[in-house]
Amino acid sequence: MSPDRPVGDLFRRFRERPAAGRVNGSATGRDAGLAPHPSRDAAPRRGGRGGGERLNVPPAEFTSYYGRPVLKPPVWRWDVAAYLFTGGLAAGSSLLAAGGQLTGRPALRRAGRVSALAAVGASTYFLVNDLGRPSRFHHMLRVAKVTSPMSVGTWILSVFGPAAGVAAVAEAAPLLPDRGVLGFGRRLLPPAGHAAGVVAAVTAPALATYTGVLLADTAVPSWHEAYPELPAIFAGSALASGAGVGLVAAPGAQAGPARRLAVAGAAMELWGSHRVENRLGLLSEPYTQGTPGKLLRAGRALTAAGVAGALLGRRSRVLSALSGGALIAASVCTRFGIFHGGVASARDPRYTVVPQRERADRRAAGQD
Repeated sequence: MSPDRPVGDLFRRFRERPAAGRVNGSATGRDAGLAPHPSRDAAPRRGGRGGGERLNVPPAEFTSYYGRPVLKPPVWRWDVAAYLFTGGLAAGSSLLAAGGQLTGRPALRRAGRVSALAAVGASTYFLVNDLGRPSRFHHMLRVAKVTSPMSVGTWILSVFGPAAGVAAVAEAAPLLPDRGVLGFGRRLLPPAGHAAGVVAAVTAPALATYTGVLLADTAVPSWHEAYPELPAIFAGSALASGAGVGLVAAPGAQAGPARRLAVAGAAMELWGSHRVENRLGLLSEPYTQGTPGKLLRAGRALTAAGVAGALLGRRSRVLSALSGGALIAASVCTRFGIFHGGVASARDPRYTVVPQRERADRRAAGQD
């Protein structure tokens, strides 16, 4: 480079060359095919003022990865929902039997004890069927963990089951002969049955409600958020189904405790169902749509019909039996509706992501 042509002069001429190729604002020469350079302010840029990478897409709105569930849906099948129902039926029937025992109503006591044994036997089958191997139930008894609803429920079922069995077997005492070894059993069984019936009745509230605590203790959104209501719903459903057994099996003259039990259970169940369908905001949707919504609406209708029939059919054996059947069917619908509602909330990522964002926004605003 010649020393009499400094670098600054060359750069100035290079910079002015594009302007020299334009006449009256139009491109000429070899610059005519060049596209105009976009302005710096034409589009927002990432990385601060006046520079950085230009944004070509709006900020992403996260839902989930490729639309897949954020949570793994429960692998439980229909047998778990059936276990929820039979456990509640066993608890309600044992309370009914205790009421018949304390008030001198043998038909009511007998119906409750036999139903409690049949229901707890079915519950054990459904639980073992879900676990896969009977030994797994035994292994759960090696540890007693108060903070685990599953561990507590296993021990509750282990105490309730034998007590309900002894109480039910005691109903066969009048069929035994008066003498010999069987005669001794005939004299021993009634007091043993009374004691076992009391033990079963004392354990029944825990058996009826621990499954609600178990579901609420999971990460499933619509179960976890309904933790105040699920135990109340399951308790009311258990009472109503036990009352249904009494209305079906006992004569009208002895069905007074069953009617009162039906009213109390229906009130708790309807209150809890109304709360989970209206209090949870977005997480109430799974309980009002699709199969869960149909089941819960059917449960409410059957519960109302059962209570009305129980109160109006005091002198009608047929109407009382139909009312009892309606209450038992209502319990089935309620348990299956709650079960399927929780599973539906775990499958849709919206029910996991949106409530989390709302909680984060409330914390950021200082409302929590």
